[in-house]
Amino acid sequence: MKVDKSFNWNVANFGQLPAENMRIAVIGGTGGLGRALSHSLAKQGASVTVVGRTFRDQSLPGIRFVQGDLSLMSEAVRVVDELQVEQLDALVFTTGIFAASQRQETTEGLEEDMAVSYLSRLTILRLAAPRLGTERQSKAFKPRVFIMGYPGSGQTGTDLDDLNAERQYKSFAVHMNTVAGNEMLVVDAAKRYPHLNVFGLNPGLVKTNIRDNFLGKGSLKSKIAETLIGFFTPTAEQYAARISPLLLARALETHTGTLFNRKGQAIHPSAGLTPSHVSKFLKGSEALVARTGVQLPTETSTAA
Repeated sequence: MKVDKSFNWNVANFGQLPAENMRIAVIGGTGGLGRALSHSLAKQGASVTVVGRTFRDQSLPGIRFVQGDLSLMSEAVRVVDELQVEQLDALVFTTGIFAASQRQETTEGLEEDMAVSYLSRLTILRLAAPRLGTERQSKAFKPRVFIMGYPGSGQTGTDLDDLNAERQYKSFAVHMNTVAGNEMLVVDAAKRYPHLNVFGLNPGLVKTNIRDNFLGKGSLKSKIAETLIGFFTPTAEQYAARISPLLLARALETHTGTLFNRKGQAIHPSAGLTPSHVSKFLKGSEALVARTGVQLPTETSTAA
């Protein structure tokens, strides 16, 4: 990742939007980085809705729960309605897993990592974006979308005709397709939805449970790997404390499409994400979602 020095943001130089007036939804906010980020935003006074399978923060003020199995596109559709996206100021995507060593498929026929880490995000974003923030009391700034993944890492996707990994399955290649897809969501949505501000977040390597699906939940390999990662990287809470002010920075208003590393520095996008490449990847993704019976809107938004 190369730092983009044309935009040098830090807390001291730029004002903050008032957190206590913000309504924010965190997709994947019940665990890992999403949970840590939700805690940080709620402590600052934001009203946070988290989406996931299991809620463990009933005692924390400022956090509401919407249950959803985001391996299923049908659930992603339902979640959009339950979130009341018209009233949201920001939508943050953090949900994700790592592809298993052996191919796993959802009940809707999708490779599990692609479904959870990317296609559910595509589905929620496409359905929510035209309505996002349209009924907010204050419209002093555009609604914001943050897509967490590993943008700027050079991934562009492989074997675009087999995104569901049915002909050949390699766990690392499949996961890198989700990485590429999430960066393309930022690239595409920043142009597709002029009434929104869309950003990419790259937290780098952080000690979480995201690798359990690959290493085995609770396995010795997983415990050793996460322990070693923890020695050299920030905790989820440390990352959240550093990055949550960025989500509220007034300076973002004129920088839609920008990607940020774990220090909150702007970074350059991955080379190779040409308009034609992005279009082909997204069309393949839309076709996978359509297999589940969910039809995504593909037109450019004209919302104001």
